[in-house]
Amino acid sequence: MKFAQKIPLFSISAWIICSLLTSGCAQYASVSERRPNFPASLSADGSGLAKRLKAALQKRKSQPAGGLSSLLLETRAASRELATNPSNSTARDTYNFSVARIVETLQQAQLAPWEAPLRIPSSDGELVLTAKKDPRPGWNPALYKFVPADQFDVHGKYVHERSIKPGIGAPIVAIGRDKNRSAAETFSLPHIYYGVTAVIRFRGPVAELAFEDPLATETISFEGRRQPLSADFTVPLAVMLQEAEPKKFELARLLHPEKYAETARISRLQPYDPNKTVVLVIHGLMDTPATWTPLINHLRSDETIRQNYQFWFYSYPSGYPFPYSAAILRRQLDAIGKKYPIRKPMVVIGHSMGGCISRLLITDPGTELWKKIFHRPPDQLALAGETRSILEESLIFDSRPEVGRVIFVAAPLRGSDLATHWLGRIGSSLISPPRLLFKVGQEALQLATLQADELRLNRVPNSIDNLAPNNRFVRAINTIPMSSRVPVHVIAGDRGLGGNEDKTKPVQSDGVVPYWSSHIPEAQSEKVVPSDHSAHQNSEAIHEITRILKLHRFESK
Repeated sequence: MKFAQKIPLFSISAWIICSLLTSGCAQYASVSERRPNFPASLSADGSGLAKRLKAALQKRKSQPAGGLSSLLLETRAASRELATNPSNSTARDTYNFSVARIVETLQQAQLAPWEAPLRIPSSDGELVLTAKKDPRPGWNPALYKFVPADQFDVHGKYVHERSIKPGIGAPIVAIGRDKNRSAAETFSLPHIYYGVTAVIRFRGPVAELAFEDPLATETISFEGRRQPLSADFTVPLAVMLQEAEPKKFELARLLHPEKYAETARISRLQPYDPNKTVVLVIHGLMDTPATWTPLINHLRSDETIRQNYQFWFYSYPSGYPFPYSAAILRRQLDAIGKKYPIRKPMVVIGHSMGGCISRLLITDPGTELWKKIFHRPPDQLALAGETRSILEESLIFDSRPEVGRVIFVAAPLRGSDLATHWLGRIGSSLISPPRLLFKVGQEALQLATLQADELRLNRVPNSIDNLAPNNRFVRAINTIPMSSRVPVHVIAGDRGLGGNEDKTKPVQSDGVVPYWSSHIPEAQSEKVVPSDHSAHQNSEAIHEITRILKLHRFESK
């Protein structure tokens, strides 16, 4: 009976946290495979093209080589037409559709032209299908399964629009066949889901297949001309979301941060490009990098953004007190900077508690923050070993020189009253403190003298405690100005219920963070959008971020 009684308590409390801090539990992305539709221009073509393509697709079921030969002949014919008439949309659609079906056939028949040329008999003589060699280890086609993007239907909470760029080539989802074992050392994702574009170029009977990167290449040389490279920026993100199921880790990483310690790291969403500015996005409480999908999907549809920016994530167990999460981030920035030097001032975008972490990247407290916490300088406190090391790392630090701009989105920089509400206190009590931080907290509590109106705890503060307006750290950090070197921008949400901008009730709020907490007088710009706490997914906020990134590009030249 005792076990049976514990389940409802946990379930109710978890539900309270979910209701308090999130905006629904819909599926983030839903992906389903389907039979690709013929482009309208092919169906309307009067030359029998659609009929020939259908016959080729039917033939490949029993004779893959026969199907490939027919598809290659149609691809070559379309290429020749595009060489003389590059604006022929029917020829372009034929080419793209045929290339997609060739890649599909290669996968189904387990044929690998990247390992050895395929010699294919055809009605016009023997054709040879080869693959372009890429010297980069991660671009070996043998490492991936390739699925044409036109075989997917996608939708879900985080997939509102399908960002497609028209051009030459067949958009493909490259899915890593095995777990990425070098993910930690290369700051990449543990499982690869990446969008590439398949292009086939002909030299006589030889057809060379290449997989181009649409995030690195806007145009390609094709039949003697520069042509825009086609792309589907949405499907790879949607497939990754469905396969990774990030939602199942959100509550777990809040309640049991020690169990997910290895997830605290920076990850690159695309290959490193030293000539592109890094945009580092940082999620909030009980969240994962998946929350940035609507923003990334939209930004990638903008050519200026694609050409000038690359996206990195910082993910962390959100049960950690955020000064500790910021200390881990500084370590990660040191490490990634050695492997992938940041040559241009980076832009940091922090949502919710991610904004609080971002603030610590542009603050130079010296020992002032330490003295405000303990009322004594570091050398007068009897601390040693890991306790001193962790406290110094979390409280004594410099602003990061690589950060050139920060965008705060729905950030509780001065705290949120919800953290002191009884629901917040229940949520806080459910978080299991990491053993190392528990020891640090016990020692620190013996040395800290709290004021009468400050949040009092008999344990180490966790992430929810660090969001309380009367938390000592929150009060102390807000007495130390942010670096004047770094321009900052504020985006706040307003549910439209009315209210005051100051602390007098009722207050203007996004439902979690009040305006008075996210407002920064010295911000270069501020925009209030009609949104709940998920303001970073609001269309007006996304357009504002796009504007700021273009401004940053102009001002940082």
